[in-house]
Amino acid sequence: MAGQEKTLVEILEENNPIDLSKYINYVSAPQAGAIATFSGTTRDTFEGKIVVELRYEAYVPMAVRQIKSICSSARLSWNVHSIAVAHRLGPVPVGETSVFIAVSAVHRADALDACKFVIDELKASVPIWKKEVYSNGEVWKENSEFMERKQELGKTGCCSKKVEFEAHVTKGCCGSKVKVNDEAAKDEHQ
Repeated sequence: MAGQEKTLVEILEENNPIDLSKYINYVSAPQAGAIATFSGTTRDTFEGKIVVELRYEAYVPMAVRQIKSICSSARLSWNVHSIAVAHRLGPVPVGETSVFIAVSAVHRADALDACKFVIDELKASVPIWKKEVYSNGEVWKENSEFMERKQELGKTGCCSKKVEFEAHVTKGCCGSKVKVNDEAAKDEHQ
């Protein structure tokens, strides 16, 4: 499928809502028996505080490059046809979508697993920052996925673990596809 790979990555400027149908249509294809989507929306409360909106900022060139890299990695583990990713910048009011991912594949397991992988990796590694605006204040938030990745790297020092992407071999939905090679990291430090 290398000649047919379709990937669309867009970082939308302020006040541009995400057109979900645009991205679903982009990944639609006669050979795709499944389209998996993820829509991240602004919720109205967080830990008992009333949320007014979320505000996003990004280093756009790096964010686009990183999301494309994530999509390429997804293709190494799953047999996907097309991937579309959109993320808004600026204010995103309650109930509106801030991030949308659509993945098409011949089979649903590949589409579902790849979609989960893309959102998890996006939240862990892409330079997009979120501020939660409450009725009584605001705070910049770090994604839990980013914090987990940061702690993981901090245990042994940056880049001392090798991350290997293995071919998709299980039939179950949303299983882990990243193997951390601890033995290789130990060998390098001896």
